[in-house]
Amino acid sequence: MTDRAVRLHELAKMDQAAIARLKVRSEEDLQGFIDAVKPIISAVAAEGDAALVRCAQRFDGAPQSFARIHTPPEDFDWAEKHVSAEVMEALKFAADNIRRYHEAQRPEEMWLKEMRPGVFAGERWTPIDSVACYVPRGKGSFPSVALMTAIPAVVAGVPRVVMLTPPGADGRADAATLVAAKLAGVTEVYRVGGAQAVAAAAYGTASVPRCLKIVGPGSPYLLAAKKLLADRIDPGMLAGPSEALVLADETADGRLAALDLLVEVEHGPDSSGFLVTPSRAVAEAALKAIPGFFAKMSETRIDYTMTVLSSERGGIVLTPDMQSAYDFVNDYAPEHLMIHAREPYAHLGAIRNAGEILLGQYSSNTLANFVIGPNNVLPTSGWAKTMSPLSVSDYMKRATVAHVTPAGYPGLAKAAETLARYEGFDAHANAVSTTRDEIMATRKG
Repeated sequence: MTDRAVRLHELAKMDQAAIARLKVRSEEDLQGFIDAVKPIISAVAAEGDAALVRCAQRFDGAPQSFARIHTPPEDFDWAEKHVSAEVMEALKFAADNIRRYHEAQRPEEMWLKEMRPGVFAGERWTPIDSVACYVPRGKGSFPSVALMTAIPAVVAGVPRVVMLTPPGADGRADAATLVAAKLAGVTEVYRVGGAQAVAAAAYGTASVPRCLKIVGPGSPYLLAAKKLLADRIDPGMLAGPSEALVLADETADGRLAALDLLVEVEHGPDSSGFLVTPSRAVAEAALKAIPGFFAKMSETRIDYTMTVLSSERGGIVLTPDMQSAYDFVNDYAPEHLMIHAREPYAHLGAIRNAGEILLGQYSSNTLANFVIGPNNVLPTSGWAKTMSPLSVSDYMKRATVAHVTPAGYPGLAKAAETLARYEGFDAHANAVSTTRDEIMATRKG
């Protein structure tokens, strides 16, 4: 089926430079992609919809007759007829869990705490005014991403939520993606993909509204466009190609660990994925099991999988001990982490950096990607060291709130005036000096 072999990387036999190469993702060097998308962005900025139509025909395989960016209402009716009852029920099931999870995530609208007698401070949360949810299509259809990006936006109360997704060869958006959009509560869907979608949301066109923010995963071309346009639109999390680590101790079943390893690396040849274990028996069981799983996979997915697993961006990492396995995981900071162990919670405390942590042999990444409820848009390329999964708070912003009463004011004013004068700000100092007291003394009521 393939003459490529799954790589076994034995850390004890590798120098630091070789180990570091295992942690490099495909999107880390974006310069070539940035150069490629600059003319696309310029064309969209100058020509609007005309450029979007050309890009759809050139990059997405849309027919020459393709001319309308906005998805018409009748396409939603078409989509419901072309999605099977089984898929429809699965989408409804997923949407319900995703909505429940994100409703629980919604922050308290406002809180205030009495910092000192008569001095109150806190925060107030409000939704952003608009967001574009990007749903990729290049290597498959992703209605799950439509649910994951749009539902928390609706839960957050964003007044205008739009969806951007590439057209297919028939000029339409993917049927299941349209169904997912409707389930999420989104009716504005625009057939535009890649870098041109980011540009359309950043500049606005006759069809596509300018948005304050864009969310959703995509190719390195999409990431490059987000970087270039970050001064015009909030690019959100720069979620790139899929990546996952499976951490397995000596109690794990290597066959199950291998089964889960294949989940993310089948996304595409630019994905990354490793089984990390100190157990040679687990590693060997996984190596033996992988070819058997290919009998139930398409040639395309097998090719994607083996492209990754036979390279420095994938395979099995055999570590000298469990601490070395933890260190590899934390330095890699994976998008997805699955822990295969008889007692997975025993390892949880050692993990500091991961976008998502799935515990135990039943917690397959497939479940997390589609139906558990937490978001499947996660930080990639090591950004899990400082960033978090997409959440309701990504569609909201905080304003600090403070209220100082007459009783609380005197205790603050002296210290504030002292600091203002030390820093050389005369107006600052005057505003809390005896000048204010004199003015307030003349007020009536």
